[in-house]
Amino acid sequence: MKFNVNQQDLQQALSYCQGVIEKRSTLPILSNVLLDVNNSQLILTATDLDLIFVHQIKDIEVIEEGKTTTVSSTIYDIVRKFPSGKKINLSLSDKNKLQIESDKSNFNLNCISPSEFPLTDENFNDNEFSIDSKNLLKLLNKCKFSISNDETRHYLSGIYLHQTEVEDKNYLTAVATDSHRMSISKIRLDQKISFDPIILPKKTIFQLVSLLDNYDGQVKISNIKSKIKFELNNSFLISKLIDGKFPNYIQVIPKNNQKKLEVDLKSFLGSVDRVASVSLDKKDGVKFNLTKDALNLSVNNTNSGDGNETLGVKFDHNLEISFNSRYLIDVASQLNGEKVEIFFNDTGSPALIKDPSDFDSIYVVMPMKG
Repeated sequence: MKFNVNQQDLQQALSYCQGVIEKRSTLPILSNVLLDVNNSQLILTATDLDLIFVHQIKDIEVIEEGKTTTVSSTIYDIVRKFPSGKKINLSLSDKNKLQIESDKSNFNLNCISPSEFPLTDENFNDNEFSIDSKNLLKLLNKCKFSISNDETRHYLSGIYLHQTEVEDKNYLTAVATDSHRMSISKIRLDQKISFDPIILPKKTIFQLVSLLDNYDGQVKISNIKSKIKFELNNSFLISKLIDGKFPNYIQVIPKNNQKKLEVDLKSFLGSVDRVASVSLDKKDGVKFNLTKDALNLSVNNTNSGDGNETLGVKFDHNLEISFNSRYLIDVASQLNGEKVEIFFNDTGSPALIKDPSDFDSIYVVMPMKG
Protein backbone atom coordinates (compact mmCIF):
# COMPACT_ATOMS: atom_id res chain seq x y z
CA MET A 1 0.00 0.00 0.00
CA LYS A 2 1.36 3.36 -1.02
CA PHE A 3 -0.44 6.63 -1.74
CA ASN A 4 -0.34 10.42 -1.42
CA VAL A 5 -3.13 12.54 0.02
CA ASN A 6 -3.78 16.21 0.80
CA GLN A 7 -3.30 17.10 4.48
CA GLN A 8 -6.63 18.95 4.86
CA ASP A 9 -8.66 16.13 3.33
CA LEU A 10 -7.08 13.55 5.60
CA GLN A 11 -7.34 15.73 8.72
CA GLN A 12 -11.05 16.38 8.10
CA ALA A 13 -11.78 12.66 7.59
CA LEU A 14 -9.81 11.61 10.67
CA SER A 15 -11.48 14.26 12.82
CA TYR A 16 -14.87 12.71 11.98
CA CYS A 17 -13.48 9.29 12.91
CA GLN A 18 -12.46 10.67 16.32
CA GLY A 19 -16.10 11.34 17.11
CA VAL A 20 -17.00 7.68 16.62
CA ILE A 21 -14.07 5.87 18.21
CA GLU A 22 -14.28 5.31 21.96
CA LYS A 23 -11.32 6.69 23.92
CA ARG A 24 -11.06 3.68 26.20
CA SER A 25 -11.99 0.65 24.21
CA THR A 26 -11.47 -2.86 25.57
CA LEU A 27 -10.73 -4.18 22.06
CA PRO A 28 -7.54 -2.61 20.63
CA ILE A 29 -8.88 -2.89 17.06
CA LEU A 30 -11.75 -0.52 17.95
CA SER A 31 -9.22 2.24 18.68
CA ASN A 32 -8.02 1.90 15.10
CA VAL A 33 -9.16 3.43 11.85
CA LEU A 34 -9.31 1.22 8.76
CA LEU A 35 -7.51 2.69 5.73
CA ASP A 36 -8.43 1.06 2.44
CA VAL A 37 -6.83 2.31 -0.78
CA ASN A 38 -8.22 1.27 -4.14
CA ASN A 39 -9.48 2.76 -7.42
CA SER A 40 -7.70 6.07 -6.78
CA GLN A 41 -9.62 6.62 -3.54
CA LEU A 42 -8.96 6.25 0.17
CA ILE A 43 -11.78 4.86 2.29
CA LEU A 44 -11.59 5.39 6.06
CA THR A 45 -13.79 3.40 8.43
CA ALA A 46 -14.26 3.88 12.19
CA THR A 47 -16.60 1.99 14.50
CA ASP A 48 -17.52 1.46 18.16
CA LEU A 49 -19.74 -1.51 17.15
CA ASP A 50 -22.92 0.58 17.66
CA LEU A 51 -21.94 3.20 15.13
CA ILE A 52 -20.06 2.77 11.85
CA PHE A 53 -18.66 5.73 9.96
CA VAL A 54 -17.24 5.45 6.44
CA HIS A 55 -15.67 8.32 4.51
CA GLN A 56 -14.08 8.38 1.07
CA ILE A 57 -11.45 10.76 -0.22
CA LYS A 58 -11.59 10.61 -4.00
CA ASP A 59 -8.98 11.27 -6.69
CA ILE A 60 -5.89 10.58 -4.62
CA GLU A 61 -2.57 9.47 -6.08
CA VAL A 62 -2.36 5.70 -5.57
CA ILE A 63 0.98 4.03 -6.20
CA GLU A 64 -0.01 0.69 -4.70
CA GLU A 65 -3.42 -0.46 -3.47
CA GLY A 66 -3.88 -2.11 -0.07
CA LYS A 67 -5.31 -1.73 3.39
CA THR A 68 -4.31 -1.55 7.06
CA THR A 69 -5.48 -0.23 10.43
CA THR A 70 -3.67 2.06 12.86
CA VAL A 71 -4.53 3.93 16.07
CA SER A 72 -6.92 6.68 15.05
CA SER A 73 -6.02 9.26 17.71
CA THR A 74 -2.28 8.97 16.94
CA ILE A 75 -2.53 9.38 13.18
CA TYR A 76 -5.04 12.22 13.64
CA ASP A 77 -2.74 14.02 16.07
CA ILE A 78 0.18 13.77 13.65
CA VAL A 79 -1.75 14.76 10.54
CA ARG A 80 -3.37 17.81 12.13
CA LYS A 81 0.06 19.10 13.19
CA PHE A 82 1.42 19.00 9.64
CA PRO A 83 1.29 22.30 7.72
CA SER A 84 -2.15 22.82 6.21
CA GLY A 85 -2.66 21.68 2.63
CA LYS A 86 0.65 19.82 2.34
CA LYS A 87 0.97 16.52 0.53
CA ILE A 88 1.32 13.52 2.83
CA ASN A 89 2.84 10.25 1.65
CA LEU A 90 1.66 7.08 3.36
CA SER A 91 3.00 3.60 2.80
CA LEU A 92 2.96 0.21 4.47
CA SER A 93 6.65 -0.53 4.93
CA ASP A 94 6.03 -4.00 6.32
CA LYS A 95 2.88 -5.70 7.63
CA ASN A 96 2.93 -3.90 10.95
CA LYS A 97 4.24 -0.41 10.22
CA LEU A 98 2.53 2.48 8.47
CA GLN A 99 5.00 5.09 7.33
CA ILE A 100 3.82 8.71 7.17
CA GLU A 101 6.02 11.33 5.51
CA SER A 102 5.56 15.02 4.87
CA ASP A 103 8.37 17.50 4.25
CA LYS A 104 11.06 16.64 6.77
CA SER A 105 8.84 14.58 9.07
CA ASN A 106 8.79 10.82 9.12
CA PHE A 107 6.66 8.60 11.38
CA ASN A 108 6.21 4.85 11.59
CA LEU A 109 3.01 3.77 13.30
CA ASN A 110 2.08 0.31 14.57
CA CYS A 111 -0.68 -1.47 12.70
CA ILE A 112 -3.16 -4.26 13.37
CA SER A 113 -4.21 -6.52 10.51
CA PRO A 114 -7.33 -5.25 8.68
CA SER A 115 -8.80 -8.77 8.85
CA GLU A 116 -9.50 -8.14 12.55
CA PHE A 117 -11.56 -5.03 11.81
CA PRO A 118 -15.31 -5.62 12.41
CA LEU A 119 -17.37 -4.80 9.31
CA THR A 120 -21.04 -5.39 8.76
CA ASP A 121 -22.71 -5.34 5.44
CA GLU A 122 -26.44 -4.86 5.44
CA ASN A 123 -28.92 -4.04 2.75
CA PHE A 124 -30.56 -0.70 3.51
CA ASN A 125 -32.16 -0.01 0.16
CA ASP A 126 -35.70 -0.95 1.14
CA ASN A 127 -37.25 2.31 2.26
CA GLU A 128 -35.04 5.22 1.39
CA PHE A 129 -35.96 8.90 1.39
CA SER A 130 -33.94 12.08 0.95
CA ILE A 131 -33.87 15.24 2.95
CA ASP A 132 -32.00 18.53 2.60
CA SER A 133 -28.92 18.58 4.85
CA LYS A 134 -29.64 22.06 6.25
CA ASN A 135 -33.19 21.05 7.21
CA LEU A 136 -31.97 17.93 8.97
CA LEU A 137 -29.26 19.92 10.77
CA LYS A 138 -31.84 22.45 11.94
CA LEU A 139 -34.10 19.65 13.21
CA LEU A 140 -31.31 18.05 15.25
CA ASN A 141 -29.94 21.34 16.61
CA LYS A 142 -33.34 22.48 17.82
CA CYS A 143 -33.80 19.28 19.85
CA LYS A 144 -30.41 17.94 20.90
CA PHE A 145 -29.96 20.09 24.03
CA SER A 146 -33.10 18.57 25.60
CA ILE A 147 -31.78 15.00 25.41
CA SER A 148 -31.65 13.30 28.82
CA ASN A 149 -28.37 12.22 30.43
CA ASP A 150 -30.20 9.88 32.79
CA GLU A 151 -28.79 6.40 32.14
CA THR A 152 -31.72 4.69 33.85
CA ARG A 153 -34.24 5.90 31.28
CA HIS A 154 -32.33 4.97 28.15
CA TYR A 155 -35.32 5.69 25.90
CA LEU A 156 -34.91 9.42 26.68
CA SER A 157 -31.21 9.51 25.78
CA GLY A 158 -31.87 10.29 22.13
CA ILE A 159 -34.14 12.10 19.69
CA TYR A 160 -37.48 10.56 18.78
CA LEU A 161 -37.90 10.82 14.98
CA HIS A 162 -41.23 10.00 13.41
CA GLN A 163 -43.53 10.99 10.60
CA THR A 164 -46.54 13.17 11.42
CA GLU A 165 -49.41 14.51 9.38
CA VAL A 166 -51.05 17.90 9.89
CA GLU A 167 -53.80 19.08 7.56
CA ASP A 168 -52.76 16.69 4.78
CA LYS A 169 -49.14 17.83 4.99
CA ASN A 170 -46.44 15.33 5.94
CA TYR A 171 -43.63 16.15 8.34
CA LEU A 172 -40.57 14.53 9.82
CA THR A 173 -40.90 15.42 13.49
CA ALA A 174 -38.18 15.32 16.14
CA VAL A 175 -38.74 15.33 19.91
CA ALA A 176 -36.32 15.26 22.83
CA THR A 177 -36.98 15.56 26.56
CA ASP A 178 -35.19 15.04 29.87
CA SER A 179 -38.54 15.39 31.70
CA HIS A 180 -37.64 18.94 32.86
CA ARG A 181 -37.86 20.40 29.37
CA MET A 182 -38.88 19.30 25.91
CA SER A 183 -38.08 20.37 22.36
CA ILE A 184 -40.29 19.57 19.38
CA SER A 185 -39.40 20.52 15.83
CA LYS A 186 -40.60 19.40 12.42
CA ILE A 187 -39.71 19.74 8.75
CA ARG A 188 -42.04 19.44 5.80
CA LEU A 189 -41.69 16.37 3.59
CA ASP A 190 -42.54 16.48 -0.11
CA GLN A 191 -44.55 13.29 0.24
CA LYS A 192 -45.49 10.56 2.67
CA ILE A 193 -42.53 8.28 3.37
CA SER A 194 -42.15 4.72 4.55
CA PHE A 195 -40.47 5.34 7.90
CA ASP A 196 -41.05 3.66 11.24
CA PRO A 197 -40.69 5.80 14.38
CA ILE A 198 -37.18 5.53 15.86
CA ILE A 199 -35.09 6.83 18.76
CA LEU A 200 -31.73 8.05 17.50
CA PRO A 201 -28.90 7.77 20.09
CA LYS A 202 -27.19 10.91 21.40
CA LYS A 203 -23.73 9.98 20.12
CA THR A 204 -25.08 9.40 16.61
CA ILE A 205 -26.80 12.79 16.69
CA PHE A 206 -23.62 14.67 17.61
CA GLN A 207 -21.63 12.79 14.97
CA LEU A 208 -24.30 13.55 12.37
CA VAL A 209 -24.39 17.23 13.34
CA SER A 210 -20.62 17.56 12.84
CA LEU A 211 -20.93 15.97 9.37
CA LEU A 212 -23.91 18.13 8.40
CA ASP A 213 -22.14 21.30 9.57
CA ASN A 214 -19.72 20.93 6.66
CA TYR A 215 -22.11 19.57 4.05
CA ASP A 216 -24.62 21.11 1.71
CA GLY A 217 -26.79 18.74 -0.28
CA GLN A 218 -29.18 15.84 0.06
CA VAL A 219 -28.98 13.22 2.81
CA LYS A 220 -30.35 9.80 2.00
CA ILE A 221 -31.94 8.09 4.98
CA SER A 222 -32.93 4.44 5.19
CA ASN A 223 -33.72 2.25 8.16
CA ILE A 224 -34.15 -1.43 8.84
CA LYS A 225 -35.48 -2.83 12.09
CA SER A 226 -32.79 -1.83 14.54
CA LYS A 227 -30.44 0.34 12.46
CA ILE A 228 -30.48 3.51 10.41
CA LYS A 229 -28.21 4.75 7.65
CA PHE A 230 -27.45 8.35 6.71
CA GLU A 231 -25.72 8.81 3.39
CA LEU A 232 -23.98 12.03 2.36
CA ASN A 233 -21.88 12.61 -0.75
CA ASN A 234 -18.61 11.17 0.48
CA SER A 235 -19.58 9.51 3.72
CA PHE A 236 -22.18 7.44 5.44
CA LEU A 237 -23.10 6.67 9.00
CA ILE A 238 -24.82 3.49 10.17
CA SER A 239 -26.16 3.50 13.71
CA LYS A 240 -27.96 1.13 16.01
CA LEU A 241 -31.19 2.57 17.37
CA ILE A 242 -32.34 2.87 20.96
CA ASP A 243 -34.63 0.01 21.83
CA GLY A 244 -37.47 1.42 23.87
CA LYS A 245 -40.77 3.26 23.80
CA PHE A 246 -40.73 7.04 23.74
CA PRO A 247 -43.38 8.56 26.04
CA ASN A 248 -46.53 10.17 24.68
CA TYR A 249 -45.15 13.69 24.35
CA ILE A 250 -48.35 15.27 22.96
CA GLN A 251 -50.04 15.12 26.37
CA VAL A 252 -47.17 17.09 27.92
CA ILE A 253 -47.70 20.12 25.68
CA PRO A 254 -49.62 22.73 27.72
CA LYS A 255 -53.08 23.36 26.26
CA ASN A 256 -54.36 26.27 28.33
CA ASN A 257 -51.43 28.65 28.71
CA GLN A 258 -53.25 31.92 28.02
CA LYS A 259 -50.82 34.43 29.55
CA LYS A 260 -48.57 35.53 26.73
CA LEU A 261 -45.24 37.24 27.28
CA GLU A 262 -43.56 38.81 24.27
CA VAL A 263 -39.97 39.98 24.65
CA ASP A 264 -37.04 40.97 22.45
CA LEU A 265 -34.94 37.83 21.99
CA LYS A 266 -31.47 39.42 22.20
CA SER A 267 -32.32 41.43 25.32
CA PHE A 268 -33.91 38.40 26.97
CA LEU A 269 -30.95 36.13 26.26
CA GLY A 270 -28.49 38.79 27.46
CA SER A 271 -30.41 39.50 30.68
CA VAL A 272 -30.88 35.86 31.68
CA ASP A 273 -27.21 35.18 30.99
CA ARG A 274 -26.07 38.18 33.03
CA VAL A 275 -28.23 37.63 36.12
CA ALA A 276 -27.33 33.92 36.10
CA SER A 277 -23.66 34.92 36.52
CA VAL A 278 -24.07 35.11 40.30
CA SER A 279 -25.20 31.51 40.38
CA LEU A 280 -21.99 29.54 40.72
CA ASP A 281 -23.27 26.18 39.55
CA LYS A 282 -26.15 27.59 37.44
CA LYS A 283 -28.51 25.56 39.61
CA ASP A 284 -30.23 28.59 41.17
CA GLY A 285 -33.48 29.48 39.52
CA VAL A 286 -33.91 32.72 37.61
CA LYS A 287 -36.97 34.29 39.19
CA PHE A 288 -39.42 36.00 36.84
CA ASN A 289 -41.45 38.75 38.50
CA LEU A 290 -43.95 39.77 35.84
CA THR A 291 -46.19 42.80 36.03
CA LYS A 292 -47.87 44.78 33.28
CA ASP A 293 -45.32 45.20 30.46
CA ALA A 294 -42.35 44.63 32.79
CA LEU A 295 -40.23 41.57 33.51
CA ASN A 296 -37.89 41.63 36.48
CA LEU A 297 -35.30 38.82 36.39
CA SER A 298 -33.42 37.99 39.56
CA VAL A 299 -31.05 35.37 40.91
CA ASN A 300 -30.13 35.03 44.55
CA ASN A 301 -27.24 32.85 45.68
CA THR A 302 -26.43 32.56 49.39
CA ASN A 303 -22.69 32.22 48.72
CA SER A 304 -22.05 34.73 45.98
CA GLY A 305 -24.76 37.39 46.10
CA ASP A 306 -27.66 38.43 43.95
CA GLY A 307 -28.42 40.17 40.67
CA ASN A 308 -31.49 41.53 38.96
CA GLU A 309 -32.49 43.23 35.75
CA THR A 310 -35.73 44.64 34.39
CA LEU A 311 -36.88 44.40 30.79
CA GLY A 312 -39.68 46.17 28.98
CA VAL A 313 -42.00 43.48 27.60
CA LYS A 314 -45.55 42.93 26.38
CA PHE A 315 -47.51 41.28 29.18
CA ASP A 316 -50.91 41.83 30.77
CA HIS A 317 -50.89 39.91 34.05
CA ASN A 318 -49.07 39.54 37.37
CA LEU A 319 -47.03 36.36 37.80
CA GLU A 320 -44.03 35.04 39.73
CA ILE A 321 -42.29 31.94 38.41
CA SER A 322 -38.73 30.53 38.45
CA PHE A 323 -36.75 28.61 35.81
CA ASN A 324 -33.38 26.95 35.44
CA SER A 325 -31.35 29.60 33.60
CA ARG A 326 -29.49 27.00 31.53
CA TYR A 327 -32.76 25.72 30.07
CA LEU A 328 -33.84 29.21 29.03
CA ILE A 329 -30.45 29.98 27.48
CA ASP A 330 -30.43 26.66 25.58
CA VAL A 331 -33.82 27.37 24.05
CA ALA A 332 -33.26 31.07 23.35
CA SER A 333 -29.94 30.30 21.64
CA GLN A 334 -31.78 28.18 19.06
CA LEU A 335 -34.37 30.80 18.13
CA ASN A 336 -33.94 32.79 14.93
CA GLY A 337 -36.45 35.63 15.10
CA GLU A 338 -36.34 39.07 16.71
CA LYS A 339 -38.74 38.11 19.47
CA VAL A 340 -39.52 35.21 21.78
CA GLU A 341 -43.02 34.33 23.02
CA ILE A 342 -43.55 32.56 26.33
CA PHE A 343 -46.99 31.32 27.34
CA PHE A 344 -47.77 30.78 31.04
CA ASN A 345 -50.61 29.29 33.01
CA ASP A 346 -49.60 29.64 36.66
CA THR A 347 -46.54 29.50 38.96
CA GLY A 348 -46.38 25.71 39.10
CA SER A 349 -47.21 24.82 35.49
CA PRO A 350 -44.86 24.32 32.55
CA ALA A 351 -44.27 27.24 30.20
CA LEU A 352 -44.59 27.00 26.43
CA ILE A 353 -41.92 28.83 24.42
CA LYS A 354 -42.39 29.73 20.77
CA ASP A 355 -40.37 31.44 18.09
CA PRO A 356 -42.74 33.68 16.08
CA SER A 357 -40.40 33.26 13.09
CA ASP A 358 -40.56 29.45 13.17
CA PHE A 359 -43.97 27.83 13.49
CA ASP A 360 -42.41 24.38 13.26
CA SER A 361 -40.64 24.40 16.64
CA ILE A 362 -41.98 24.63 20.19
CA TYR A 363 -40.39 24.17 23.62
CA VAL A 364 -41.82 23.24 27.00
CA VAL A 365 -39.93 24.14 30.20
CA MET A 366 -40.91 23.09 33.70
CA PRO A 367 -40.66 25.80 36.39
CA MET A 368 -38.46 25.38 39.45
CA LYS A 369 -40.01 25.15 42.87
CA GLY A 370 -39.42 27.94 45.33
